[in-house]
This record gives sequence, C-alpha cells and structure tokens, in this order.
Amino acid sequence: MSTPHGWTTTPITTGILRGALDLERTGRGVLPHRLPAAARRQIPDGQLAMAESQPAGVRLAFRTRATTVELDVVATKRVYVGAPPRPDGVYELLVDGRLAGRATAAGGDTLTIDMAAGTAESLPGPAETLRFTGLPEDEKDVELWLPHDETTCLVALRTDAPVLITPPNGRPVWLHHGSSISHGSNATTPTGTWPALAAAGGRADLINLGFGGGALLDPFTARAMRDTPADLLSVKIGINVVNADLMRLRAFGPAVHGFLDTLREGHPTTPLLVVSPILCPIHENTPGPSAPDTRAMGEGRLRFRAAGDPAEVAAGKLTLTVIREELARVVGQRAASDPHLHYLDGLELYGASDHAELPLPDALHPDPAAHRRIAERFARHAFGPGGPFAPHGG
Repeated sequence: MSTPHGWTTTPITTGILRGALDLERTGRGVLPHRLPAAARRQIPDGQLAMAESQPAGVRLAFRTRATTVELDVVATKRVYVGAPPRPDGVYELLVDGRLAGRATAAGGDTLTIDMAAGTAESLPGPAETLRFTGLPEDEKDVELWLPHDETTCLVALRTDAPVLITPPNGRPVWLHHGSSISHGSNATTPTGTWPALAAAGGRADLINLGFGGGALLDPFTARAMRDTPADLLSVKIGINVVNADLMRLRAFGPAVHGFLDTLREGHPTTPLLVVSPILCPIHENTPGPSAPDTRAMGEGRLRFRAAGDPAEVAAGKLTLTVIREELARVVGQRAASDPHLHYLDGLELYGASDHAELPLPDALHPDPAAHRRIAERFARHAFGPGGPFAPHGG
C-alpha cells in the first residue's frame, strides 16, 4: 500500500517472515512466535512462554529498491530486580547478506522480574520507529533481523519503494533446538548468536528453537519440530535438564528416546545431529538446580551457582558428565538402525581450554567471542566435508 508521501506500507505476514513458526495478531500489531499455538497452549511456565516469544533467528526478508526502511515496533524490556540493567535489543539490517545498519528501540513495554520472589509485573509502553537509511538504490535482498532476546511486536513496515516477497533461497532449512546458549544468551546481536553464525557459515536457512531455560525434552516442542518442514535437524540437550533439576537418570534416557521418536515421525531420514552440553564447570559434577548468586547480585553482577549435592549423583541425579554419557549411549544404540542419526560431544565445541581463555561470564553462558568459536567449530563439523549436514554427508 502506497502512502500519500510516497511510502509503501507492506503487511507483515508469514510470507515476509523467516524463522518463525506462527504469527499472532494482537491489538497493537503482530507478534512472531517460535512455537505454534497448539504448543503454546501446553506451556507450563512463564519462562518458556517468554523465551519462545523472543524472536531469535526471526527476520523479515524481502526484495526492494528502497533506500530507506522503517519498522514500527513495541519491544518488551526486561528488568531483573537486583541485577544490572539489560542492554536494549539490537535490530540488524542486511543487504545482500552484508550488514548495512543496526538500531535499537529505547522504549516499549516493561516486564519486571523478581527471580528471588518468582514474580513478574508488566507495564505497557509506547511504540518506537526504527529507521535505516542510505541503502543502495539498485534492487537488493534485504533481511531485517529482530532482537534475539527481546519480545518484539511488529506494528508497521514502511519503505520508500515497493517490496517484493522473496521466494525460498534454495538453501537447506536447518531446524535447531537448544537452551539459552542456542537462544543466544550473552551474544550482543541477533546475527552473533552461535546458530546464526553457524547457519551463515554453512549457507543454511535457520529456524532457531533455542529457548532460554526451555530445552527440557517437552513433547510439544518435539511435535512442533516434527511438523515443521526442514532439511537438517539438530537438538542440543542437557544444561536445562540439569539446572532445572527436572528429572533423574531413569527418566532422562526414555525422554530422549521419546523426543527423537517424535522427530522421526515427521523426518524419518533427515540428517539429525544430537549435541551434548558444552563445558559448564559449576554443573560438570554437581547437580542442579542452578540459583542466582546473591553475593554477586549484591555487587550488581548476574552470576549463577550450582545448588545441588554431588552425593546425590549415585541416586540418579543428573550432572553434565552423566548427561553426555547417556546421550552418547542413546544415540549409539539408535544409530545402529538409523544411519542418518549423529552425535557431537559438546566439549568439542567448548571445552576446558576454551573456558580458560574465554570463561563463562555468568558461569552459565558464553560471551560473544565464545559464541563465534562454537559456531565455527559446529559449522566445520556439521557442514564441512563428510559432515552430517554436508550435501553428501556421512
């Protein structure tokens, strides 16, 4: 739709979005979701509901001659009681695959979370307009990546030239599920999360189902993955099961089998890579749950500690060491009859020597440099010659 001032307003629909599984229409705009409505109705906690609404890997994709792009948004700003202020989420505009601009929305709704009390309070705020100018005048492919860690309601997209919705780019669709590390915690930009970087390195079209605190082998997530068309699949499981203190070893193995069984119902021969946890010293040999470090919070720092008892491992409590052993066993057992199933030890992505050089700032999540290292190693392993995601991978 053209405006009286020569602007074109393009409806924001599923056709212009990449990386989202659903689009909810609200009274203020449209809200991208990374789980479909049927799955969202079964979410048992506010943490996962918040995480799946944060648009990690979600981007608007279109072709245009526009030199200026405007996007009206209502962002949700998170405030954690006792923790330092969070930076504003970053929006990145790419032209023909190259970064052409960044922007942030200073205002928006506010969600105040008290982790100690387990409460949350939401206050409405204003919409903001993001503006990207000085783009090349010729026809080009534009991607506008939304913040990976900030819920974003999309109000309007305007350009100073018409927009064409681009068809699929021919790249393989990579559907990935993981924890907050896959979601992008401690990365500073949406294209700087390790899955986004690995997808760029492997020339794949990413759908990122990394959920902060939400990689818990939930059946509704498995069904969402089962029903989503994809050429490549990966699941990175472990840290959330431990730091949520969710289950014991007796339940974990069958839950992994059940999750993989569901994926295979919809993707019987799709390359499927199971990835175990990267190094996390606080939980290598100490069970969960994880808890905020109150001393660090008193100093204005966000840091976590392991609150479990190592003596309980003998009774089936889970640590990352136990998780890796069990995942390797389950995948090895299944791979005997499933030649398209593969396993990657997370310590190959980030291990002890990496931690010595690039320690986890909050004891749980990698920093931006570590995200890049993990991405490079994953891309080399998965997309490289002979890798499970290579065109004729093993």
